[in-house]
Amino acid sequence: MKQIVALVHGVWMTGLEMQWLGLRLRRCGFSVRTFHYPSLRRAPAENAVRLNDYLGKLDAGIIHLVAHSLGGIVVSHLFDQFPDQRPGKVVMLGSPLNGSATAMAIHQRGLDRWLLGASGEQGLLGGVPRWRGGRELAMIAGDRGVGIGKLLFRALPEPNDGTVAVDETMTPQVGQHLRVPYSHFGMLFARPVSDAVCAYLRLGRFTP
Repeated sequence: MKQIVALVHGVWMTGLEMQWLGLRLRRCGFSVRTFHYPSLRRAPAENAVRLNDYLGKLDAGIIHLVAHSLGGIVVSHLFDQFPDQRPGKVVMLGSPLNGSATAMAIHQRGLDRWLLGASGEQGLLGGVPRWRGGRELAMIAGDRGVGIGKLLFRALPEPNDGTVAVDETMTPQVGQHLRVPYSHFGMLFARPVSDAVCAYLRLGRFTP
């Protein structure tokens, strides 16, 4: 049965940042597509509708989802609104399912309009729907590095990836959780992370 991996980027991004990960997943044997969405102009729930439409047009019996940061929140909204998806595995990278302390610091300083836009609505500011994917949810979280949380606000609990705290990625619905020594953005380019994603998509676990 044909399989496709759909990549879902994070806030402030366009999807180009996911291409290195996508290249390595192709070398791992997967067909890869990238979903682009307006992370600031539309709320995660709205972007989930767009994602559902996008996935519906893919020609594959199995569709895996690999989502970075805010992209994982969009995927959570996808399954909350449209739980009847085709089979596939889901891996999130640094997605703050419990809300983001960095986003809250931005909000408290009145910078939402420029830095958060609509991404805080049932998203980065909390209120993410409980996981309803009907399948195990896997998460990879970074525990070191420099990011906007450390550079601008120093608001993050330890350990963190410079932008998202590890605790913000942990919910009871996360069946497998892997910590890696990379930053929030750096994990997209780290070979051990792409290897872990590949192993999970193939075997259902992070270790080969």
